[in-house]
Amino acid sequence: MKKRVSVDICGLVQGVGFRPYIYRLANSFTLNGFVCNNGNGVKIELEGDLKNIDNFFKSLNQNLPPLARIDSLIKKDIELKNDTEFLIINSKTTNIKTLIPNDISICKDCLAEMEDSSNRRYKYPFINCTNCGVRYTIIDSLPYDRAKTSMNKFKMCKNCEDEYKNPENRRYHAQPISCFECGPKLSLVTKDLNYDYNDVINKIVEKIKDGESVAIKGVGGFHLVCDATNDKAVHNLRDKKQRLTKPFAVMVDKISTLENIAYTDKKEIELLESKERPVVLLDKKDDNILSDFIAPNIDKVGIFLPYTPLHILILEKLKKPIVATSANISSEPIIVDEVELFSKLSHIVDIALTYDRDILHRCDDSVGAVVDGQTIFYRLGRGYTPISLYTKTKSSKRILALGANQKSNITLYLDGNLIHSPYIGDLNSLETIEYFEKTVEDFKKFYNFTPDIIVCDKHPNYESTKYAKNYKEKNPNVEIIFLQHHYAHALSVMAEKQIDKEVLAFCFDGTGYGDDGKLWGGEILLASTKEYKRVGNFKEFLLLGGEKAIKEPNRVALSLLFDIFSKDEILKSTNNLVKSYSQLELNTLHTIYTKKLNTPTSSSVGRIFDAIFAFMDLDMELSYEGESGLIIESYCEDSIEKSYSFRVVDGVVEYKEMILEIMKEKDSSLIASKFLNTLAKIVVYFSKEYKNLDVILCGGVFQNVTLLKKVMKLLDEEQINYYIQNQTSLNDGSISLGQAYFATYKKKN
Repeated sequence: MKKRVSVDICGLVQGVGFRPYIYRLANSFTLNGFVCNNGNGVKIELEGDLKNIDNFFKSLNQNLPPLARIDSLIKKDIELKNDTEFLIINSKTTNIKTLIPNDISICKDCLAEMEDSSNRRYKYPFINCTNCGVRYTIIDSLPYDRAKTSMNKFKMCKNCEDEYKNPENRRYHAQPISCFECGPKLSLVTKDLNYDYNDVINKIVEKIKDGESVAIKGVGGFHLVCDATNDKAVHNLRDKKQRLTKPFAVMVDKISTLENIAYTDKKEIELLESKERPVVLLDKKDDNILSDFIAPNIDKVGIFLPYTPLHILILEKLKKPIVATSANISSEPIIVDEVELFSKLSHIVDIALTYDRDILHRCDDSVGAVVDGQTIFYRLGRGYTPISLYTKTKSSKRILALGANQKSNITLYLDGNLIHSPYIGDLNSLETIEYFEKTVEDFKKFYNFTPDIIVCDKHPNYESTKYAKNYKEKNPNVEIIFLQHHYAHALSVMAEKQIDKEVLAFCFDGTGYGDDGKLWGGEILLASTKEYKRVGNFKEFLLLGGEKAIKEPNRVALSLLFDIFSKDEILKSTNNLVKSYSQLELNTLHTIYTKKLNTPTSSSVGRIFDAIFAFMDLDMELSYEGESGLIIESYCEDSIEKSYSFRVVDGVVEYKEMILEIMKEKDSSLIASKFLNTLAKIVVYFSKEYKNLDVILCGGVFQNVTLLKKVMKLLDEEQINYYIQNQTSLNDGSISLGQAYFATYKKKN
């Protein structure tokens, strides 16, 4: 019996070799018809014997292309057309719903060709195929066709065109396809914008060997690069970039090099070698080949493998690890062209290795770690984003979620998909705010998207919140939802795990605007997709001097002491922290405390970390967010199982006893270890109070790998089920995801 079937497939099915896969599968079952891209994904019509059509669908998911993903498949019987062959036809333009493919590291097949001296792409720095290479960063609009990318200006040569048009070839419709004859060209460019096209890889390698800092254009922007084993080179880069202690990421040529740098387990190696190639946080070896200036004061180092053919060609010649840190001014987006590079960073580098294919969308490297076999992310960018999470919730509304102020990104909800943008940055500079606005416009353009609903944070001074209000003024029909920060944290885990029941959420971070106008950050919430209730929190304290307290942890510690002791007792104290202030300074700060002058109220666990760091008396200054946690983690010893005292009174965690006990300690490792043990026990205390509920761990504090391990271990021992994010970041980089998920439930159909 003969029949014809129409099939509509949504998911990650464009730019990933899906159509030639369908072509080969259809021909293997002697079916006729066609396959094409459209705005929804892929359209297929199959005609042939009923048994063969059934076998086609049975086989469809068994050997998908490595980057493809099917989210939904709708099929229906239609009239016969009596086709005599199966064809791949041109894209059909419809409303755009398809997903944007990500930039993927070089695949094994392309790597083998690049190293094959008989291959026409031998040592070609832009080799790619359907299974690897650039995508998101070169796309101008959807559907994903070469004419709608920055490859449009490169006319294919005859050899590339033959591969591009052959459905049996690995490069069939690989939009960035090119070769030495027809593709992008490498060049060295100096700060006066003079270009050199000769022997450029050898020349840049010599600069690095000589201890110089250079810039190298990657997939989503430029890296600042130097020899990671050269103390003078790394120190100079750190000094010129005015980056006091924040760690640099290091790129190594291959896994075996890590034997001289860091400890790895099987899961960490799998993550390092994955097609996304993120920066992975690893435990440093005491005796390692890297400069001491790579990651000062902490026992971890961020490592990644080369993800482009260009990086591989450089490291093959250099034979040394390199610093590869984003080329930008602090708090600004990564730089994507050499004109901007030298206008802003000529004091750091005077030469750059670049190429003439434009980067249309900036995209920072992703950063992750492995905790007891589970992957967690600190930053979601290249390789992973845009990420689409298919949701069971269906709403006819189009939703735009704008995230928070730090680690900004956006999420769109469209026809069952939560589409999560790459990391944008902290909205603390005009340049990053402009980049945020451009990202919103880019994603609206991709999907021909006009929001019915905008979701933003409750904080009135967040730039994302201001954007929402301004948008509402210009578009009165759009609805705005203001969502509490920590509830959005909990919802982001629920979105990733597709949870729609009540949970107990531990939302620990640096700051977030509370319902009472105070700065929350140590919250225990009963949360569902519809509402939440604050059932616990850390006792509130005052931030002496507001923002100044965030930069000076001693002020947080002193505020905790003011809660416990009288001014006279503090003035008589022999504690080193107290002694670091003059009597006049102590009197002034105490007046600020008692009169509550510029002293926001906070319950932040992140700030408590700062206070504990101050009590450890390490003679170090903090220079970046989260540094106190990393330092405390580096001082923690697994062999120490003791903890400090705490009480819970009407849901409020009282830690006066803990501070008093810490004041008596002399050993910094003891303080760090017992403090992290105490936090873990506080989580378990509340979890046992609500033992019928699953637990969610979220917020930037749980990026502390040691703390997270301790909490997971104790919850496992108590047989309490818990969730952490594995596909999206634990920190504010997922706020927009939680915001969008909430709106899908609030506005069903």
